[in-house]
Amino acid sequence: MKLLPYIFALGVCLLPATLSAQTTNGFTDDVDAFMKAHVVDGRVDYAQLKKSGAELAGLYRQLGSVNLTGASSPEKKAFYINAYNVAVIYQVVQAFPLKSPLDKAGFFDKLKHRVAGQEMTLNQLEKEKLLAAYGDARVHFVVVCAAVSCPPLAGFAYTASKLDAQLDERTRLALNNASFIRVNKGQKKVELSKIFDWYKGDFTKDGQSAVAFVNGFRRKKIPADYAVGFYEYDWSLNAR
Repeated sequence: MKLLPYIFALGVCLLPATLSAQTTNGFTDDVDAFMKAHVVDGRVDYAQLKKSGAELAGLYRQLGSVNLTGASSPEKKAFYINAYNVAVIYQVVQAFPLKSPLDKAGFFDKLKHRVAGQEMTLNQLEKEKLLAAYGDARVHFVVVCAAVSCPPLAGFAYTASKLDAQLDERTRLALNNASFIRVNKGQKKVELSKIFDWYKGDFTKDGQSAVAFVNGFRRKKIPADYAVGFYEYDWSLNAR
């Protein structure tokens, strides 16, 4: 009988930890509502979020408490994409005002975030949890680094049930955008985003070219005889 108070006390101590564990579904729903409210045409009103940041702060805190135990591969992949985008927005707002994410030292490779119980930088989140883990080049068009030259930020959350279609949609959107893939018919030249230069290996698997990857998502194909170059990345903030 003397063990009962101890067992009860132990259960009370463990209860908060159990209740605090956030599911991927709950987090995804909250990200979806946030993105729909604050992202317009791929841009974010960072100034407004700086003034009223309670919603973003709460969403950011959830990153660390999400429990991925038992989560499926698509659930984990969608979670890490959403986590990256939320962490980027939060970090910009914390440092705001600034004209570029590069104005904050260590933005991508030094500052750490607690994500599903692990401490990691944005680079680690992108490269280790997404690119290395899944080998999916479409990830480059859904994780958004807060710069003008990034693919546009989606005004919704990525979900496990729709993830493949969402990845195709956002990749197609970027690669058919004339400012992202710059085709000059007169000069028979195409200028690609520097993303295709920095992450060349992700787009040239199995011996294909970067242009072949691009053409796989384009309505108007880039001719094989076009010269290929890379335009300079605009790191200006993607602010509204």
